Amino acid sequence: MSAPAVNAQPLLQLQNVESAYGPIKAIRGVSLAVHTGEIATVLGSNGAGKTTILKTISGIIYPLKGSVHFKGDNITAQDPTSIVRRGLTHVPEGREVFPLLSVRDNLMMGAYTRRDRDAVARDLEWIYGYFPMLKERMQQDAGLLSGGQQQMLAISRALMAAPELILLDEPSLGLSPRLTKEIFEIVVRINRERGTTILLVEQNANMALNAADFGYVLENGRIVMEDRCERLREKEDIKEFYLGMKDTGMRGERRWKKKKTWR
Repeated sequence: MSAPAVNAQPLLQLQNVESAYGPIKAIRGVSLAVHTGEIATVLGSNGAGKTTILKTISGIIYPLKGSVHFKGDNITAQDPTSIVRRGLTHVPEGREVFPLLSVRDNLMMGAYTRRDRDAVARDLEWIYGYFPMLKERMQQDAGLLSGGQQQMLAISRALMAAPELILLDEPSLGLSPRLTKEIFEIVVRINRERGTTILLVEQNANMALNAADFGYVLENGRIVMEDRCERLREKEDIKEFYLGMKDTGMRGERRWKKKKTWR
């Protein structure tokens, strides 16, 4: 995907956002932008605040400070249903499918805000084209699917809302490398072929940096680095601390006490 024009208005923009769980601040002064048609990613270790960013955007958590704008409109602390109707959907960490509903009913739940029945039917067939397994198991209870199949269902349910932007939280969580690769390939295809904009948060930095166009690095609730992904992959700190490319000293031992400099 080509870089957006410098002066192009972002599809999504966070400005100095702070969110907390009770007295504990999870994210501090987070500012980021996602442009139409791109995949952006937020990298960070477990507990860095990645999921909190997505929950704040989608209205699940109200921020203490800052603002969230989508398509130029302020959606800060709006009701999640209103945000979905605006064209923004959220695939949560852990998939969160409706286990006692069938695969097809889960998909139709994703389209509950829509009234264009013919378009919904076309989108359902389009999704089956990307995930044929879902068509094969459309009458099966979602709770009986494997973890990878549930992840496919969760992504597809979000797509059934016909969103302009999808928030995708840890799609590789608990999946085998083969399934992770398969799901990332389909996510990239959906972005490239359908133009759906995606904000991805992920611990698997290698997969995320290869799939995304622009990346942010989150440490202890703060953005410490941002750049095009092809440039982030060449940063020494990213190589060592996120991609596992060990830096060795004179004796061939890893410098375990080396601190990140975010150069």
